[in-house]
Amino acid sequence: MQKKIAVLAGDGIGPEIMRQALKVLRYLNLDLQIEEGLVGGAAYQVFGHPLPKKTLDMVSTCDAILFGAVGDWQYDALPRELRPEQAILGLRKAFGLYANLRPAVCYSALASSSTLKPELISNLNLLIIRELTGDVYFGTPRGLRPSPDGEFPGAQEGFDTMRYSQPEIARIAHTAFKAARLRKNQLTSVDKANVLESSGLWRSVMSEIALQYPDVALNHIYVDNAAMQLVKNPRSFDVIVTGNLFGDILSDLASMLTGSIGMLPSASLNQHSFGLYEPIHGSAPDIANKNIANPLATILSMALMFRYSLAMDEVAVRIEKAVNQVLAKNIRTVDINNTAHPSVSTEEMGDAVVAHL
Repeated sequence: MQKKIAVLAGDGIGPEIMRQALKVLRYLNLDLQIEEGLVGGAAYQVFGHPLPKKTLDMVSTCDAILFGAVGDWQYDALPRELRPEQAILGLRKAFGLYANLRPAVCYSALASSSTLKPELISNLNLLIIRELTGDVYFGTPRGLRPSPDGEFPGAQEGFDTMRYSQPEIARIAHTAFKAARLRKNQLTSVDKANVLESSGLWRSVMSEIALQYPDVALNHIYVDNAAMQLVKNPRSFDVIVTGNLFGDILSDLASMLTGSIGMLPSASLNQHSFGLYEPIHGSAPDIANKNIANPLATILSMALMFRYSLAMDEVAVRIEKAVNQVLAKNIRTVDINNTAHPSVSTEEMGDAVVAHL
């Protein structure tokens, strides 16, 4: 049966980088159907909502989502539920996308682009698995209220609830252990069990699930120490699993080890291998429509789509090899260019990847 891909370019640099991913996709000439839809601020302008029913209905008929980016300063004054960023949260919730896989790979050609010494990050290849549908981002109650007690009773306070259930933790634990089995059989679980009750449960469940994977070495680490070790000795990690909030922060930290956040793809999966694939950088409205954004994270996200949702690993490998070859020839957009060669445009980078395919 022909596979169908939902393409949601979004806002800011989203349409520019998506055009390059689609250029690569069309060059591959595969038997795939592409359905394009509006999301984020672009959808709000037309439908009055960042994730309209028309887009949701279209996505529900597809096998995977290729996503650009959402957000723009012009929407910052909107009520929270109408801001472009709510689209990505809505898609995660609607399709049960609980597992976020963020590989951080330092290509040898970019070792000198990292802010760390090359000897610390050469051959770096780690995978961060972030639980995506729980934690403080989704926990209730939340809101604003007069403080009922404490040092400043009656003063306005904001409050959020960090919460995890045993099944939520077990589900992401199995995903992480299985991923570790495909790599070095090494898994690091990150929490804050010395302070947080939800982290105490997290550590307990991780240890319990570990008994089902005796071939995988599990170790626990507090999140503050994890951040320090990622900078001090990043190659000591292979697969990291953590909650939503900690994963959000640590994966962005890991992105800078590789030289640029513009290089990092991601996959957000549900239990049926349906996934949303997006670069982890934002919409960057300050450089939108300037043809200078780096499209490689989007192209590499598409490679993950072939690997995880479409079961076409050979296509993923072809794309990744082409990107590696492009970088080895010092073809760089401005964000990763520390060479004497002139920077290429967004469009030229897409052309270069196609040429190396």
